[in-house]
Amino acid sequence: MGRVALVTGGTRGIGESISVKLHQKGYTVVANYGSSDQAAQSFTEKTGIPTVKFDVSNKDDVAAGIATVATDFGPVEVLVNNAGITRDSTLHKMTPEQWSAVIQTNLTSVYNTCGAVIDSMREHRFGRIVNVSSVNGQAGQYGQVNYAAAKAGLIGFSKALALEGAPRGITVNTIAPGYVDTDMVRAVPENVLEKIIATIPAGRLGTPDDIARAVLFLVDDDASFITGSTISVNGGQHMY
Repeated sequence: MGRVALVTGGTRGIGESISVKLHQKGYTVVANYGSSDQAAQSFTEKTGIPTVKFDVSNKDDVAAGIATVATDFGPVEVLVNNAGITRDSTLHKMTPEQWSAVIQTNLTSVYNTCGAVIDSMREHRFGRIVNVSSVNGQAGQYGQVNYAAAKAGLIGFSKALALEGAPRGITVNTIAPGYVDTDMVRAVPENVLEKIIATIPAGRLGTPDDIARAVLFLVDDDASFITGSTISVNGGQHMY
């Protein structure tokens, strides 16, 4: 078996592509999900990748889920934090629930998951952690103070944890995707989406595979000298 890799939000969109690409490269992949059991079953039937259900925003749930992965497959050596949600609103209309839901799912979740694997990675003197941020965490976005704050927070979190992990062979990096052709982006009104694409020098949306290929690069054994970095995969939309 290859190295054990856990991908949060790993059964749909960008997460699905990351899970599949890692699986194709020989990693022992487990994809986390948090809602539809039927969709997770369909994913496993289609890809052959097992799934584990836990709420990434709940520390105890995460600890139990990752303990199950360790028992069934071995300790997590590669962690990709991809799970995320949006609850868009301008600040003067944003409710505490909208703020908290996004911060808990998109940022606190990474504290939960990294906290659950860091001791094992330190013990084995190896680990690869990739946190999926966003161009909107770098550049900001109207109506997304919660989302932008969480995604910007991931960048700072990754840099700090990279300093802690480097002496133990643990790398921690961030990928900041631009607008990617997923269900979430396709839900944007067509006239708005056209305007977004017009701001991308590459002239197109990204694909989930564009993001997955960057993940494969960072988790490889040969990427041991890259840590604390943020790789922007956005078609030139924002150069940071």
